[in-house]
Parts: sequence; C-alpha cells; structure tokens
Amino acid sequence: MRHITTDIAIIGAGVVGLAIAERLITEGREVVLIDPHPPGETVAETAASYGNAGTIADYAVLPVGTPDVLRNLPSLLFDRNSPLAIRRAALPALLPWLARFALQSLPRAAERNARTIAALLSTATTDWRDLGARISGRDILKNRGCLYVYETSAGFRAAERDMAFRRSLGVTVDLIDPATLRQMEPALPEVEGGAAFFPKAVFLDDPGRMIGLLAARVRAEAEIIATRADRLTRHVSGVSISGPGLHLHARRAIIAAGAHSRSLAAQAGDRVPLDTERGYHVEWAMAQPPVTRPTCPTTRGFYLCPMQGRLRVAGTVELGGLTAPPSPHRIAKLVEGAREIFPDLPEPDRSWMGFRPSMPDSVPVIGPSRAGGEILHAYGHGHLGVSLAPVTARLIADLIAGRSPEMDLAPVLPSRF
Repeated sequence: MRHITTDIAIIGAGVVGLAIAERLITEGREVVLIDPHPPGETVAETAASYGNAGTIADYAVLPVGTPDVLRNLPSLLFDRNSPLAIRRAALPALLPWLARFALQSLPRAAERNARTIAALLSTATTDWRDLGARISGRDILKNRGCLYVYETSAGFRAAERDMAFRRSLGVTVDLIDPATLRQMEPALPEVEGGAAFFPKAVFLDDPGRMIGLLAARVRAEAEIIATRADRLTRHVSGVSISGPGLHLHARRAIIAAGAHSRSLAAQAGDRVPLDTERGYHVEWAMAQPPVTRPTCPTTRGFYLCPMQGRLRVAGTVELGGLTAPPSPHRIAKLVEGAREIFPDLPEPDRSWMGFRPSMPDSVPVIGPSRAGGEILHAYGHGHLGVSLAPVTARLIADLIAGRSPEMDLAPVLPSRF
C-alpha cells in the first residue's frame, strides 16, 4: 500500500486530465494523476483520447439533442443502421438519461445549450495552438479547415438555416457549390448539393502522437499512478483517494475520468446524469489519404479523417454502456459507408471502439462540487473532449488559482442538475 500526499490529485489521465495537469504544472503546482491505464500503455488505445476524429471542432456548436433529432428520435434509436442508435439491452438503464435528453432537445433548451457550447469553443483553436507550442506538437496541428458535404440539393438548402445559426454564434463558414468542392477534394465523388466549409477549423493528423507528447511533458514533472480510484472522501484538510494499493491525500482533487466519472461524482455529493456513448473507427493504412481535411458526409454520420499514414473513418453514436463488447454491425456500417464513397478501399487494417462521456445536454461538467471547492469536476465533453481539453484546463486552473474565469461557468457547473 502506497501512502502519498500531494497538493492536487487528478483522477484520469486522458486528454482532459493530462491537459489540466500540464496547465497546473506550468503554473508551478504539485500534481499527481491516477489512472488504471496511463497514456502510453497499449490498453490506453481504447480511450476516446486516442480514437477520435482529430478535429478541433470550433464549428461543432450544436448539441446532439435538437428539435430535429427529437422529432426523429424513435426511428433513430431503433434503426440498426442509424448514425444514432441504442443497444436494446441497455434501454432500461438508459431511460432516465433519454428522458433528460428529450427535454434538452426542445427548442429553447437546445438553443441555450448551443450558446454554452459556442462560448466554450470560442478559444479552442487558440488554446490548442498554445498547448501545441508548449509540448513541441505544433506540426501535428493542420490548418486546412473542415467540410460538411451535402449529397443532395435539398440537403444543401436545408443547411443554410443551420449555418446561419452557427454564424450567429461566431462560427466562420462558407457554403460552396459542387464545382468548388471538387476543386478542394477531387477524390470525392460528385455531389448534387455542395458543402459547408469551415476555414478556421484545425485538426490533429496524429492524435495518439499528440497525446504522447502531452503525457511526456506531464511525466517529466508529475507522477502518474497506474491504479483505480475507487473511493473519494472529504476531510477537514482536503480529500482522500483510495484504490488498489493506494491511499492518497490531496489538498484538492479533480475528477477527470471521462465516462467513468459518475460514481466518483456521486461520492463527491453531486448527482450527475452522465452516461456513455460508444464511438467507433476503422482505418486503412496508406501513404496518401484520399481527402486532405476532415470531411463529413452529413447523411452518414461519420468523418473521413486524413491521418499520418492512414485514413481514419470515425463516428456514429451508440448508446450502450461500458460493458458490452464492440458491435460488429457498427464497424461493418462504417466500412460499407466508406466504400460507397471510395469503392476501391480494401479490408480495413484495424478497427476501434471507445467510450465518450455523454451528458443529456451535450454540455460538459466543469467546476466545483456543490459540497465544496476542494473537489472539482472536468468531464462529460461528449464529442468535444479533444477540442475542449485545453479550454477546460484553463478554466480549472483559474478556479484553483482563485482567478475569475473568462466565461460564466453557471451553465457547466454540476449544480445545474
């Protein structure tokens, strides 16, 4: 049994936990991280930090739940081929989450959530450029924008209202015709509609390498303990954290355990409706991917992602908890969809499934526990964990230092529930 005392303990060493640790270390804080699968281990490749689409998605201001999604929710959830699906065995456990999701998909709630997400994303690109420079990862950040492709004219026309709303939230977007799209990405099949181009978007062409650089920076100054944090207890002088072979006392603790954060939040005194989305990707090794920027065929619910030495096709949403095995059907649908765009693709070289920490309002949980600021929350980022990691780190560092964060944290606090 190890007995450790530290200033700040961070539970979770995914991209959010690592980004928080890096920021606190930069500000001269003593930090210890706790994670059963520290970054760099093979098993860490089951983490969302590794398997994501690599986009710093400053344009992704819409929550998953919108009035359009609500209208189509029954067919979306129970169609095996839908980009938003549910494992039927998980339905009873998910009913409370789904009820909240439906309420958050109503017009007023969806607009409020979009404005909160937009406020968080407004500095994501700048924060990532700053972080990339500090950890020698600037070359991994690519400034080529991102595309949403609309295969039909009707889809393109319907996107005009969507893009007008995004512009009202500060997103830069250009609607382009099929000829312009063809010039930008000549390997894509011709479409009738056109595309939305987000010129300010950046992406990581090797998320795993970026996480490795971030982990190396943290390891140089802080210990990452390879165990589980099972128990969280407040004391007059701080917080005790225990797990297999560990008893740790910290002045403050930060819960950043992604999809595994709910039970720890409950021990902190916060009932947070966190559940799990299961994301998938498939990859083809190739020297030159057929697209030069992340490209989303909007009706298919996935991204075509040009990574270093490979094409990654990532996306879809499956609600199914933390214990069920990967769905061969979801993987097969990604392969099928990719081949409808690029028919010459062979069998993929690898596939992946990981867990996204998902909130019913698509808004992360960032800030102090309602029972006291010695425990802070930093999870629930859904599809935006990579995008918002350095943003979350800056906000948490402000709280720990006693500074006023640049944005109003009321919409992201655990006490909002």
